[in-house]
Amino acid sequence: MPFLLRPYVHAVTIWHELTTEHSATASSSTVVADDGDPDRDRGQATTEYALVMLGAAAVALLVVTWATAGGGAGRIGRLFDRVIDAVLGRI
Repeated sequence: MPFLLRPYVHAVTIWHELTTEHSATASSSTVVADDGDPDRDRGQATTEYALVMLGAAAVALLVVTWATAGGGAGRIGRLFDRVIDAVLGRI
């Protein structure tokens, strides 16, 4: 796993542990019924949005890291040159 992603993965793991109910005495057949309380889901959309943004930031960070340090800069430059040459060739 890339070094830069470790804090994000750790944060998601902590979030999962905090939001998952754990019980040493609960059996595997225990089912919690939906009581219809809308306050139980309060903040879920915000949490999901934050996790999506965190994932998007991680992907963007990987792309920037690849493009600058992983030799991607030359590839991007060549791709850009090909696109410009193709466009100019059609004019």
